[in-house]
Amino acid sequence: MAKILDKQRYKCAMSAMQTVQAIERAIPVLHSGPGCAQKLSGSTGSSGYFSPNIYPCTSINERDVVFGGVKKLESTIRHSLEVIDADLYVVLTGCIPEIVGDNTEEVVSGFKEEDKPVIYALTAGFKGNNYKGHEQVIDALTEQYLEPSKIRIKGLVNIWADVPYQDEFWHGNYKELERLVKKLGLTPNIIFGYNRGIENIKKIPAAEFNLLISPWVGLTNMKKMEQKLGIPYLHYPTLPIGAFETSKFLREIGTYAGVPEEKVEAVISEEESSYYYYIERYADLFLETRVMSKQFTVVADAQYALGITKFLVNDLGLFPAKQFVVDDTPREYQEKVRSYFKDLNYNIEAEVSFDTDGFNIHNEIKAHDYHGYPLILGGHWEKEVAKQTNAHFLNVSWPVNERLIMNSYYTGYEGGLKLIEDIYSVAKTRFN
Repeated sequence: MAKILDKQRYKCAMSAMQTVQAIERAIPVLHSGPGCAQKLSGSTGSSGYFSPNIYPCTSINERDVVFGGVKKLESTIRHSLEVIDADLYVVLTGCIPEIVGDNTEEVVSGFKEEDKPVIYALTAGFKGNNYKGHEQVIDALTEQYLEPSKIRIKGLVNIWADVPYQDEFWHGNYKELERLVKKLGLTPNIIFGYNRGIENIKKIPAAEFNLLISPWVGLTNMKKMEQKLGIPYLHYPTLPIGAFETSKFLREIGTYAGVPEEKVEAVISEEESSYYYYIERYADLFLETRVMSKQFTVVADAQYALGITKFLVNDLGLFPAKQFVVDDTPREYQEKVRSYFKDLNYNIEAEVSFDTDGFNIHNEIKAHDYHGYPLILGGHWEKEVAKQTNAHFLNVSWPVNERLIMNSYYTGYEGGLKLIEDIYSVAKTRFN
């Protein structure tokens, strides 16, 4: 009997079109059936200069299944170059052309001499979800566009973290990571977001190192860049949220990049002073809010499940119930990711479940004794189980239907304060 997957937390690999869209003036060219862009562009904030509603698409049909769609793809790319004013064109393939065997590589190679770069990524839905699709787009840039640099710019750091739009905090998180790295005297280089784009992509090969902030997404990209472009990488698995993890993050970057220890500690001292100023001012609320949860559960991708768990334990002193990682983490990474949840203060370890089925997750949450009001941080789907368990609920992961996020963030010291605000704003509603 077929298994039904309830409350899925990701999309198919072709949703990598959102990774492309996050690169300013880059446009996806879809080699797929009609309607894929509309179905996969459900995240808030995906309009703009290039909206999914105007993505060029081959709109392949039954005839193309029989006779192939390469002529239609060649025509679509050519007309896209003529009509659409973009800096980068990324061909993304859907399921049908890959099933029938269209040679996308051959078609795209015919545009090598164009003034604007045209690359491709094989993103058929059956090849994985949009986390893997994101990796495929970055690999495409590495393999088809970037070349090794003869120079290394001292202090230039490529930063890789959130999967754009899948994480609706991606704009703000990248900006805050950029600010923190700048304070160490380094020069951050990010390709996603406002006023970056193709010029920052061109800088990638000259960087001193890559900085990957992710439990597993992007690791294959870093290894490929190291192999082809000779760029070493620092892998920091935890999204730094709050004082404890962010200070640890800055020290590790400083050591790796050779930043003088006194400079790193001066930055940390300045940031922590501001952070704890606010913590002290609201200490009475934290200590006297009797309705606040004693235990919490996070239902999110590995990045947020890990980052938020460490913050709530290490900074706020809460105790973790089971945490649910819902990004379909590949098996080869699961044990390593599980080990990160054991690296908490006070010898606390968090139990982790790698599960993509909302039905199972909700049943486990309902069966657990939270010793009071549960605190559930997850996707919109968790609103249902939060009502059933009389929990405090905060929508932090996809799908985000409970709030509008434009440039807010949870990263860093300021991001930790924002997360505290959001959690206690929910807890205070018990008094109303």
